[in-house]
Amino acid sequence: METNSYQAIKNHILKKLQDVEGTLPETKIKQEIEVIKKAMSSKEGPSLLSMILSIDNLKEPSMKDWIRMERELETHFDIRMEAGILVQGEEQQKRDTTWWTGKVKQECSGYYWKRYKEHISKSLSPEVVKTTDEDTDRVMDNIGNPSNEDIQAFSRVGMVVGHVQSGKTSNYSALVCKAADAGYKFIVVIAGGMNNLRDQTQVRMNEAFIGKDRGIPVGVGKLGDMKSELLPISLTTAEQDFNKRDANRNKQGINLDNISTPILLVIKKNSKTLEHVIDWLRTQYRGQIAKHAMLMIDDESDYASINTKSEDDPTIINKRLRELLQLFQKSAYVAYTATPYANIFIDHEAMHDDVGKDIFPKDFIYALKAPTNYFGASKIFLDPELKHVIPIKDYSKILPISHKKDFTVKTLPDSLYEAVRHFFINVSIRNLRGQGNKHNSMLVHVTRFTMVHQRIGILISEYVEMIQGVVSSYGKLENASEQHPLITGLEDTFGERYSTLEFEWESVLHSMAEICNSIIVREVHNNTTIPLVYRKDTATNAIVIGGTSLSRGYTVEGLSISYFIRSTVYYDTLMQMGRWFGYRPNYEDLCYIYMSKEVADRFKLIIEATEDLVDDLNRMAKAKMTPEDFGLSVKFHPDSGLQVTARNKQKSSQDVYFEMKLDGTAKETSWIHSDPDINNKNIGLIYGFVKNLKEEYVTEKRKSYLWRDVEKDRIAYFLKNFDVVTSDQFAMNSRMPIDFVQEYVSKMDTKWDVALYNGDSEEDFEVEEVSINQEMRTLVYRENYLEVKNRQVSTGSAEAISLSRDDRRKYGGDRKATRTRLEKPLLMLHIIDGNIVDPYNISLNHKYNEPKKKWAAFGISFPGGIESGKRTVKVKINSVTIKNLLNETEEDFDDNQE
Repeated sequence: METNSYQAIKNHILKKLQDVEGTLPETKIKQEIEVIKKAMSSKEGPSLLSMILSIDNLKEPSMKDWIRMERELETHFDIRMEAGILVQGEEQQKRDTTWWTGKVKQECSGYYWKRYKEHISKSLSPEVVKTTDEDTDRVMDNIGNPSNEDIQAFSRVGMVVGHVQSGKTSNYSALVCKAADAGYKFIVVIAGGMNNLRDQTQVRMNEAFIGKDRGIPVGVGKLGDMKSELLPISLTTAEQDFNKRDANRNKQGINLDNISTPILLVIKKNSKTLEHVIDWLRTQYRGQIAKHAMLMIDDESDYASINTKSEDDPTIINKRLRELLQLFQKSAYVAYTATPYANIFIDHEAMHDDVGKDIFPKDFIYALKAPTNYFGASKIFLDPELKHVIPIKDYSKILPISHKKDFTVKTLPDSLYEAVRHFFINVSIRNLRGQGNKHNSMLVHVTRFTMVHQRIGILISEYVEMIQGVVSSYGKLENASEQHPLITGLEDTFGERYSTLEFEWESVLHSMAEICNSIIVREVHNNTTIPLVYRKDTATNAIVIGGTSLSRGYTVEGLSISYFIRSTVYYDTLMQMGRWFGYRPNYEDLCYIYMSKEVADRFKLIIEATEDLVDDLNRMAKAKMTPEDFGLSVKFHPDSGLQVTARNKQKSSQDVYFEMKLDGTAKETSWIHSDPDINNKNIGLIYGFVKNLKEEYVTEKRKSYLWRDVEKDRIAYFLKNFDVVTSDQFAMNSRMPIDFVQEYVSKMDTKWDVALYNGDSEEDFEVEEVSINQEMRTLVYRENYLEVKNRQVSTGSAEAISLSRDDRRKYGGDRKATRTRLEKPLLMLHIIDGNIVDPYNISLNHKYNEPKKKWAAFGISFPGGIESGKRTVKVKINSVTIKNLLNETEEDFDDNQE
């Protein structure tokens, strides 16, 4: 069937379903489909529907298409989204934070929000629209009330944390609309640091709020009933950032003191642009602006907004942001980011005479939750099977991670050629699924240098043209695979990746012959000659090559294939590079990332740490703790060692100290030595340790064994002599930061509990009369060590062994809650019966794969939790470690970059 027919029928049914008031009846989707089916089977039905749907030659979907349409519509209406988490500052908790939801929202017309709500309801599920409304209501309650005449001045500073590519722009668009409804007259949206990001944001704000672009109705402007007297004034356009001349023209001679409509500026995060805005406002007003309140949205706020210099000499962008806020007696600053790590390092007590307080989110932090259809980091990297990741390692000599700006690329890795073939296949499959009018993209992110982008662009373009020529010539022949090796290569890629797909190879190849010539190659950097444009009137199928521009906020539409070989030590930079997160309706199964297993492991580490911090945030909200508390939680988080160099601050340091809070955490040796001699030494250490414990301490036996009140010098001896696998001084990847743990033992004057766990293996481990069955675990073979699958050495209830019976019943299934009930740290000893797997086809050395092998591991559970205060352990990090970390770091912008 024709793609347009399928999409037109589906969109028609979708619109009817969206118009249903209240909860959608369970059978409503099937009923609406049956109505169209019946019409298609009647004599005049097809021609009538063609007129209604504005489609020539409307063709009836096949039975498979009808089934797929029903499934896709059910998926759309089955999306769930929970409200976010709010943490408020001490002063904020005492203020009126119901002014919007309790009063003003009911009293105002809600003109801007109601229009935007209607606009997004066309594409988002009712549940997502409802939650977006609730989330932004709570943020509105936490910024100041601009119409409260009793309050002569206010300054609110907050932060909204969302997932990468999860809809933060939609959220702050809703916030902008509600702020305008509430009476905010100046709204400044500070977009990314590059022109294309600012332009993209302006286009979205035009659609969400302004309603016009160059005088033509767009977005909310197409809904009709536009009130000219409420039309916002935009001092910037989709083509032009702020400048004083255009600003004076765009304000249409209006006296700003007497404006009744809101003014919008969407500006690039650039010091000169900010300076121009400040100067222009100073020419319009004398002194501080008292009559009108300003809302500042700082998108990607962890980039460039943070003061990385001393407070006596703030970085220029940070200083300009604070100057702009200082111009208004009533202001609200809301930072939006997916990676809040840098924001919490802001000194919340810092003050500068000229520009006021720094922009630490002292008043509130609001963490958004993603809807269930979000294709996010957890779904990709916490999947034990990593089914969306294709591990690669053939690039290191052809495209080394570290290279100069003039590096010569002579050819491409085979894995990149395969990824290009994979993308051709994906475009063809989506065409067969009736999604031929949707954008498709492939992302190639391998460098930050423009010259290297350009060379890679040439090589990929040559390969794309070869495929297009061959497929166009032979793709529809019966024996196509015999005609050219390129088609054989395409078929092999299809067979390897899509053996269970609903379409046969011949159908996919025929679809490719129809659509392959639409695939284009585009570079995204400052010297781009032909820009990447996702048009509204036609589908774009693009292989997108870029670096910095693609790392900060830029949305790559319809992304399904990513080729990624860059790395960095920083959480935020690495996460922002991941443009592959987002929404993949009805093609999530086609999404793959080509990357090294080392980078995939690093993503996994970051995501686990981030989820742990969000859990902390949730607990803090319930305990009425503050943003300062969350800042400390991030700063001292055991897995945030990748952040310790604190960009631009410690480059000149010879030695620095890093503080880590172990209270309320569990650390385990999820990496195990694959060398049998080292492992046997560790087994022997556990044997001797247990033998001494049973001789000197009371042995408690349930299913496992427990010894209480063990002196800390015994623990110190064990930790000193157990050979732990580490990758660096932090040992973050191995999950056992041994230097910090040893410092904890030395510093904390406490006794310990020790447990030896019984498992389900038939193999035993005996220390005289102490006898256990080994614990069965899957061990993943790496090149230099074995990794416990999912990095879980102990089971979920292991820590409860030292609790009272009542506490075990109450808290045993909640590991964090269990740690709050521990009276002493717990050393957990494990003897593992390991089933070794080799997912990356590394050649196994036979001596590592002996049957019934014992493997030694241990973990430590530290008592306490989020309310344990500021108790930390401190370890000195030498200059060599700092240098190694910084050598891996790529600054966001420098003269040699894009």
